Amino acid sequence: MTTPLYDLVIRGGTVGSATGSFAADVAVTGERIVAIGEALQPGRREIDASGKLVLPGGVDAHAHIEQVSAGGLLNADSFESATASAAFGGTTTVLCFAAQHRGNDLRKVVTDYSVRARRGAMIDYAFHLIIANPDAKTLETDLPALIGEGHASIKIFMTYDLIKIDDEPLLDLLLTARQNRALVCVHAENHGMISWMGKKLLQKGYSAPKYHAASHPRGSEAEAFTRLIAAAALLDQPIMIFHVSTEEGAAVIRQARGQGLKVFAETCPQYLFLTRHDLDKPGLEGAKWMCSPPPREVSDQDALWRALALGDIQTISSDHAPYAFDETGKLSAGPNPNFKQIANGLPGLETRLPLLFDAMVTKARPEFAGRGLEAFVNLTATAPAALYNLAGKGAIQVGLDADIAIWDPRKTVTITDATMHDRTGFTPFHGCSVTGWPVHVLARGRDVVADGACVGEPGSGRWLGREGGWAAEPTGRLAPDMDPARNFGAALL
Repeated sequence: MTTPLYDLVIRGGTVGSATGSFAADVAVTGERIVAIGEALQPGRREIDASGKLVLPGGVDAHAHIEQVSAGGLLNADSFESATASAAFGGTTTVLCFAAQHRGNDLRKVVTDYSVRARRGAMIDYAFHLIIANPDAKTLETDLPALIGEGHASIKIFMTYDLIKIDDEPLLDLLLTARQNRALVCVHAENHGMISWMGKKLLQKGYSAPKYHAASHPRGSEAEAFTRLIAAAALLDQPIMIFHVSTEEGAAVIRQARGQGLKVFAETCPQYLFLTRHDLDKPGLEGAKWMCSPPPREVSDQDALWRALALGDIQTISSDHAPYAFDETGKLSAGPNPNFKQIANGLPGLETRLPLLFDAMVTKARPEFAGRGLEAFVNLTATAPAALYNLAGKGAIQVGLDADIAIWDPRKTVTITDATMHDRTGFTPFHGCSVTGWPVHVLARGRDVVADGACVGEPGSGRWLGREGGWAAEPTGRLAPDMDPARNFGAALL
């Protein structure tokens, strides 16, 4: 009898990557992939993947988990429930937030979120540091130290009264990031336009959830992108623009990248599959489809798919923001709130990958010209792992972590409120039927989802300390205003 050589062999499947797919067995010993090939030696345990796809576990780089909002609301998910939900959808790494609010000490914020994550996370995770209090202590002491300790990405908001960063402190923060090699991620919308539109709509009596879509003018996105990119270009600081929703916004990003600027971008399933008309429901039902920026038009969906295919947008994240449809979440202001009083955000950790697999692989969207599977793997795992410098993640490759999702490409599932595993209580994709679903999910070689059940252990996920990596490196092309050779010798960087 042959002595097992490996801890686990996933046998007989088709391995998918960002560059192609091929039939192969995958062997795991400990937490890592140790061999890929045909007819590998036996393992102590074997999984029959015949007829299935063996794909890298998804990397969701934008999720709000056990997070307190600026208005004081704790969202519905704990780290345990959110990461279980993520795993059911094929995601094995998540980047969530340690959210500073005005007056908060950033070091304490990160400590508090780390305690919650260590207690509950079933998959590996890292934090983006939300900065809402850019005072001297934050920018000069806490943020540089935390970046040095492995928290190498920052998030800021250019809108929302309680957390927005105005133009001058934005420059201060971009400079701190440049000096310490961190990537700056931005929610970029024009605050004045949104505030003005919201007030005008309410003054005229337009208070239903559907008017949330009108309160975020599409021009507010392109304007803020342009202003943000100009600030980043002045300092030669790379940026990531979150949740692109409009054709005009995608065009601004394409132009900037064409100029050689280090501008990265993501979009989300809500902007690829929903429109503003989904908010037009009786009573308050439309609140379940409220997120910011709001879903737009079918023409914007098409533009975003094109931008993904062209490489102008590099990744697709969920922006999971689970506010329940009750007094703890969407209806916290009472039983009859106006759209400005309703918490913005949609659940999406579990549905992100199945929706995209169905569109890109099963239905084979034409933008990807026969490369749907490769593009799916790249946009949802390989590219975000590279952009955020997540060592060991994002691919099926010898030496990398055994984060693996085994997909049945023929399994058809109807997504419903009742089938989801987060704690939101609803999904904006209720009733949507998709073909292709992850049926067995492993994180660092451990089963997290198997036989339709979550078998992961709370607290088994690890924090991923990281440097900024290549994405956070300045281009070295200084703007004339910042170049001592062209500004009379003033050294400002």
